[in-house]
Amino acid sequence: MLASYEKSLYAAFIVFFCLALGFHASAQSVGNSGSINGTVVDPTGAVVAKATVEIHNPVSGFDRSTTTDASGKFEFTNIPFNPYHLVVTAEGFAATVQDVEPRSAVPVSVSIKLKVSGSTTQVTVEAEGGDLIENDPTFHTDVDKNLFDKLPLESQSSSLSNLVTLATPGISADSNGLFHGLGEHAEASFSVDGQPITDQQSKIFSNQIPLDSIQSMEVIAGAPPAEYGDKTSVVINVTTRSGQGVTTPHGSVTTSYGSFGTSTAAADLSYGGQKWGNFISASGLNSGRFLDPPEFVVLHDKGNEENVFDRVDYQISSADSIHLNFAYTRSWFQTPNTFDSQNATPWNGVVVANGGLDPNGNVVGPADQRSQIKTFNIAPSWTRLLSSTAVFTLGAFVRRDQFNYYPSGNPFADLGPINLQRESIGQNRKLTNAGLRSDLSYVKGIHNIKVGAVYEQTFLDEQDRLGIVDPTFLPSLTDANGAPCYNTTTHQAIDSPCTDLFPYDLTQPGGGSLYTFNGHTDVKELSLYVRDNITKGNWSLNVGLRGDFYNGLVTHKEIEPRLGVAYNIKKTNTVLRVSYARLLETPFNENLVLSSTGCANAVLNPLLGCTVPGVTPFNPGFRNEFHAGIQQAFGRYLVFSGEYIWKYTHNGYDFSILGNTPITFPVEWERAKIPGYAGRVSVPNFHGFSALAVFSSVAARFFTPQIGGAGAVPSVALAGGSTPFRIDHDEKFNLTTHLQYQPWKTGPWFGFNWRYDSGLVAGQTPCFGGNCAQTTVDSTGAPAVALTDSFGVPLTADQEFESGLFCGSQHATPTVALPNPCPLSQYGSTLLNVPKPNTEDDDKNPPRIAARSLFDVSVGHDNIFRGDKYKVSLQLTAINITNKYALYNFLSTFSGTHYVTPRALTAEIGFHF
Repeated sequence: MLASYEKSLYAAFIVFFCLALGFHASAQSVGNSGSINGTVVDPTGAVVAKATVEIHNPVSGFDRSTTTDASGKFEFTNIPFNPYHLVVTAEGFAATVQDVEPRSAVPVSVSIKLKVSGSTTQVTVEAEGGDLIENDPTFHTDVDKNLFDKLPLESQSSSLSNLVTLATPGISADSNGLFHGLGEHAEASFSVDGQPITDQQSKIFSNQIPLDSIQSMEVIAGAPPAEYGDKTSVVINVTTRSGQGVTTPHGSVTTSYGSFGTSTAAADLSYGGQKWGNFISASGLNSGRFLDPPEFVVLHDKGNEENVFDRVDYQISSADSIHLNFAYTRSWFQTPNTFDSQNATPWNGVVVANGGLDPNGNVVGPADQRSQIKTFNIAPSWTRLLSSTAVFTLGAFVRRDQFNYYPSGNPFADLGPINLQRESIGQNRKLTNAGLRSDLSYVKGIHNIKVGAVYEQTFLDEQDRLGIVDPTFLPSLTDANGAPCYNTTTHQAIDSPCTDLFPYDLTQPGGGSLYTFNGHTDVKELSLYVRDNITKGNWSLNVGLRGDFYNGLVTHKEIEPRLGVAYNIKKTNTVLRVSYARLLETPFNENLVLSSTGCANAVLNPLLGCTVPGVTPFNPGFRNEFHAGIQQAFGRYLVFSGEYIWKYTHNGYDFSILGNTPITFPVEWERAKIPGYAGRVSVPNFHGFSALAVFSSVAARFFTPQIGGAGAVPSVALAGGSTPFRIDHDEKFNLTTHLQYQPWKTGPWFGFNWRYDSGLVAGQTPCFGGNCAQTTVDSTGAPAVALTDSFGVPLTADQEFESGLFCGSQHATPTVALPNPCPLSQYGSTLLNVPKPNTEDDDKNPPRIAARSLFDVSVGHDNIFRGDKYKVSLQLTAINITNKYALYNFLSTFSGTHYVTPRALTAEIGFHF
């Protein structure tokens, strides 16, 4: 049956392309952008040359202007889908205003008839309250380059993720460029000029598209329209910069230097004509704090990154245009050390200078684990204007990530505390995603129809090398009958199922060898969709249907209806909206083969912390989600947009981490319930002042049992049944406020950020009791807290220090632990929010990271010497100006321990032409 279904889908896909290629009738747009063209005439119908035409969106900040040619024509290309306020001015004529709204690849054509100056008709050039709202059923946020060029960003190695976190609602901040969109780990997808990218884009998985290549960004947090699938908790539509229409070369060269020895250099150039254009950028980064480390201080955290991005546009004829994106990024970085790994744990407990000796008598030294990621992307596309109302697009893409993780030169330097790393690990992982996409857009009357298909294949190659470096690992391991795997006195293997590990125990006399795992699979996915945006009076409807066929290690098909309704109460500048979406949730591709087969592997099973040997296959999940929201403009200077979200997922995905390494594995839970709300308040430019505030509250409740994947799991999962727990994406409240002020247009500007996070759910935190079951008694019989993780393993002194634990007046240090157990009345933490005695509950009241507020400031001038053709800019940025000492997370099963950035200062100078 599945084979028949697959054949029918393939046949439909081929027929679709053949029909599309048979059309004969260029839209100068690509992916997520449209175009606006028109003619300007005077009252007699004569064309007006050299008239100034400007389009502006007061909420996103997008602004562009051009002049009419000798025939009175003008054109804007590469315009993000949004409503715009269009203003036409010419000498001797009154200003004329018209609202335009490109919503598809079909060009928007307008005719402008100017009135002579002095006409009694008054025209309001500035945007009104109605221009601040969109009659759109889908909750989204638009951010233009004019904003994020001045937004203080914390992470230069993950600047795109940082921008999404700071500028859009519904996002919980995490370390290393990770962000949790609406309560989920990495259920976010990027659409870069129409190319779908649904694999993870955080720094420990892939290299992100460079921020200087982006013109604008739309982040969809509402129910996604039918053209979006796979990872859709948040959809990030990116429109890149283009050189088309830039008849005089424009570009910039910038360099910066700041804290932790962080330096950057970047250059970009835009140049083209009316029919062609090229935008190219190149940048480099070197930093002594490349990743967010597990200590507030920097230990072994150097890294560098190089980016090249090139976009080419060419209009072949009046009906045909082509577009090409090319990108290459290489990054190299160290895995940050803890104090425990900086002072390597001797394999045999004998401490000498530099940490100890390995079994061969060599000095172990600090851990020295590193990573290298190489990413390239090529995405050509062809657009054909079939008629004034229809546009066809055909695109192809190939993207590849090669991730290499290198262990320490001496494997025994990788040995950490028992609840961190007990193996030396290396990895060479390749992910190649290739595919075709095609769509047909048709706009007529009240209908805006889009029909499309996407076919992709993802080739996964995984090679892992593992060796045991903890001499206590095998003796503590028993077979199914409780017998040890080998004799701890004679060091001889005992005939039992778990002796498969013995050859890979590097601590045994004579040493062992590394175990090598080689995995490969080819994931195929075909998606067909149709959607219609219907606008009738004050009503706006988004109706769609999507069909996905997934064929990876398992097969699955899903039919996904989408529906959104919005109503514009024009009298009060109010938009009410509701929406529903059925969604397919596909497994993560990163380490998919290892996690799917590892628990059935006799060698890997105990190394991966498998709890149930048979839990290995991944089945795609499905989700029903509901949204209800409101958008309200207050005058013409403030607009609010908010949404309530309720999501119910069958087969919910997350990640598990192996030791203190970036080697992570997808895991699958039976179901998840995620309710929450998100909102945005925008103040468009008001006498040089603008503001943006985004906030959210999301409850991420997951339910055991674990039904797929390898890796360590929360202690609650060991209880079996269907116990709910709050996963570490759950945050009660977060808020980002960005204020910007530029007193006069050619003067300096000032930017300010305030980011408040109430704190994610913490990991293996010693607590007062409840489900933690860590309440005990001290030597006097008084109630006390056992300073262990959730599995009963004692914390090291450094781990107690990392979590800010104290016992009375004594605070943990990296080398001096607290009294264990600690009397109940004296126990607490400066960095964690630990529930009151016997109130801890994994669902209702879990331990959390303590609330934090971070403040960032930027000051700059875009034209210091007031040049006309050539400009010099200067920008000073201060991150975490109060030097707040705070955690992102602590011993999280899914991401480990990481601190926020200490105070960091950066100065940047640029030359622009």
